[in-house]
Amino acid sequence: MSKTKNGNGHAGSVVFGSPDRVLVKRALAEFRSGRPVVFSSQPAKFLLALPVDGLDAARLHAFEHLCAPATPRLVVTARRARALGVESPGPLALKLAKGIGADAIFSLVADADPDEAVEPDGPADERAAASIELAKIAHRLPALLVADIDSPANAMIEPALVVVAAEAVIKFRREDVHSLEIAGDAKVPLQGGLSTRFVVFRDAVGGGSAAVIVGQPDFSKPVPVRLHSACLTGDVFGSSRCDCGDQLRIALKRLNEEGGGVILYLEQEGRGLGLANKMRAYALQDAGLDTVDANTTLGFDDDERDYGIAAQMLHKLGCTRIYLMTNNPAKLDGLKGLGIEIVGRKPLHAPINAHNRRYMTAKAMRAGHKLDHLMAAISAEAGEVQTVVRAAEEVR
Repeated sequence: MSKTKNGNGHAGSVVFGSPDRVLVKRALAEFRSGRPVVFSSQPAKFLLALPVDGLDAARLHAFEHLCAPATPRLVVTARRARALGVESPGPLALKLAKGIGADAIFSLVADADPDEAVEPDGPADERAAASIELAKIAHRLPALLVADIDSPANAMIEPALVVVAAEAVIKFRREDVHSLEIAGDAKVPLQGGLSTRFVVFRDAVGGGSAAVIVGQPDFSKPVPVRLHSACLTGDVFGSSRCDCGDQLRIALKRLNEEGGGVILYLEQEGRGLGLANKMRAYALQDAGLDTVDANTTLGFDDDERDYGIAAQMLHKLGCTRIYLMTNNPAKLDGLKGLGIEIVGRKPLHAPINAHNRRYMTAKAMRAGHKLDHLMAAISAEAGEVQTVVRAAEEVR
């Protein structure tokens, strides 16, 4: 028996998700490919948006053609606006000089000291805010070229532009964590004789965070757990400019010694910025900024991570009473109210070296990380300096 039209629609939404969620995922794919998306709001307002990340002369020309007769504006976050010398309570639209090129536009959103002058064009609305949110999910810089258009139908382009409701993007970010499912599970013996099991999870946008279960932890009792954000440079290549790889290796060793535990290896490179933006932040650090200012100069919050996904992973493992292995109190706060009982915190103090000292100091002094060994070393050095100064004064 054939189904009615409504029946087909209902079946499709059950299998593929609601139309709004499907459109958000399609819009996300467009942004990841460097193509424009239309964001809508009521009543019948449409904003054409293109990520600046990946912009070149050809894409800029094509976007200007799509916008005509409107003139493109640049939308940035309040963080980036502040870095440009403009205070704004939220996302801000900027006017662009006539004939400005792709390189100059990119400089406005990524360089510490761009040459172009900045002229505010007023607060950005919910459509522009949604475009920034989607750019962050896509791990693009949170800056977009935008233009108001009368109707997406007027943009004569094939395939047709994806049109997504601004409120659907915001809702998607809030509800994405609930889409988590286990995609794979297998035993993986590690170097040093460690017996582990990798449980890989998949979310609505294809993310691949994993739970590394070390030994045979008893989930009926409090279990030591490490929330570890992926760090390709530190975890895999042994980078000395952060303490991530050291913390991971220390955590594995301790869990093995304690009879078992869990490492949640979260797909949150660069405190949620993504690998490319992490490298951009590194470049800004090389130019003199610390790790906090580098992130905010690019328009991000200092820490873009959301630990809701970690809570969902723990629930699916049946692990809801934990000792958290971390130096970062924000991780404890991030799990509050999500059904995870934290019975204690265990520090993970990694070695300090000449390359990571500045980074770790910024984490301790500006981000509130509990790095007692670092603070003790700084205090001891300050005491030594004072002793030398007093000795010099006595000689005089």
